[in-house]
Amino acid sequence: MPEPSTPPPLLGPAAGTTVAVIGAGAMGAGIAQVAAQAGHPVVLVDAQPDAADKALATLRQIFDKLVAKGKVTREDADDTLERIRPHTTTDMTTIPPVDLVVEAVVEHLDVKRALFRQLESAQPASTVLATNTSSLSIDDIVGQASTGHDAALHGGTSPPMARPERVIGLHFFNPPPLMKLVEVITGDGSGEGVLDAAAELMRRWGKTPVRCTSTPGFIVNRVARPFYGEAQRMLAEGLADPATIDGALRGAGFRMGPFELTDLIGQDVNLAVGESVWRQTGEDPRYAPTDWQRDLVREGRLGRKSGRGVFEYADGRPVDARPDEHQVQALVGGPLQTDPVARTLAMLVNEGVDLVHRGEATADDVDTAMKLGTNYPRGPFEWLAQIGADTVRAQIDQLDRLYPGGRYRPSEAL
Repeated sequence: MPEPSTPPPLLGPAAGTTVAVIGAGAMGAGIAQVAAQAGHPVVLVDAQPDAADKALATLRQIFDKLVAKGKVTREDADDTLERIRPHTTTDMTTIPPVDLVVEAVVEHLDVKRALFRQLESAQPASTVLATNTSSLSIDDIVGQASTGHDAALHGGTSPPMARPERVIGLHFFNPPPLMKLVEVITGDGSGEGVLDAAAELMRRWGKTPVRCTSTPGFIVNRVARPFYGEAQRMLAEGLADPATIDGALRGAGFRMGPFELTDLIGQDVNLAVGESVWRQTGEDPRYAPTDWQRDLVREGRLGRKSGRGVFEYADGRPVDARPDEHQVQALVGGPLQTDPVARTLAMLVNEGVDLVHRGEATADDVDTAMKLGTNYPRGPFEWLAQIGADTVRAQIDQLDRLYPGGRYRPSEAL
């Protein structure tokens, strides 16, 4: 159907723009907090009894601490909390009409599809419907695509939604009140006016929006795959131990190494995103998860939350994750095969360049997303300018010769 001739009412006064957040978990509650702090009336919805009320109680505790620290006034805190109305239901027709819905429920395609079809029939035609999915295809959710690999696993696509122009992705990063980045995702049918209005709204919320097509993993979760994958492959090959690989990458400016970071994220969560990207790209070997990480998850070694992942934890701290500094110095700047920094940077640059080459995002947005979404010290294109395209191409070619099979194919744009 054609895009509405008038833009969605997202750019009016905050008090007049209403928001519903579906899902009262940590992510949904955080998004509700951000919207309410920006002045919007918010309906926080969850299917589980008392979940939304408990989320609001947790937010009240958070604001009490902020008030005690002088971060916000008591009046502002109370006003923000009064804007959030908890709502328990599985029936989307009971949600009042709003201008924007942000869905933040479980990361299962069939669940999201069913939810969006309820929202489409229950909300006015002018309501923008946004998903906070971190890796699922917008087109598969809408039902336009028939070739999505995640869609195939869930029994094919549903009948397409009648107004795909109002469905977009708004991918927040955890925790939403602190993380500045929001990926604004366009599906094949998303309206340009809707996307522009949503990006401007995110700016009003104090966020930095970046634009991306509905490519598997979007910007951050796709470009970041080599950061984890190279480290896991080097470990599986016996080239270095986890603490030393982490130490080498911290020495290159990364805030956390790949093993400590995946332990923090949760090995199961990190693996699930990797599996989703891999399936949606037709099991492209570039994104193939490692058997090493699958074994880790199978053994219940999920990271900090389970007390044991790559490292052992006591009181939330790794018991022994000290790098061998002498080995770090020997590896970095040595042969490419055993240099964690050179291998990782070459693959990050290759991935970022390839994403832009396919027309899925701009170079500036890729750099911004990777610095804000993952706290990388530089973006892929900043590293490209520093290292040089010829050097990166030669490194990827060398890795492709060492490990044939398609993972290390260079982007045509190099």
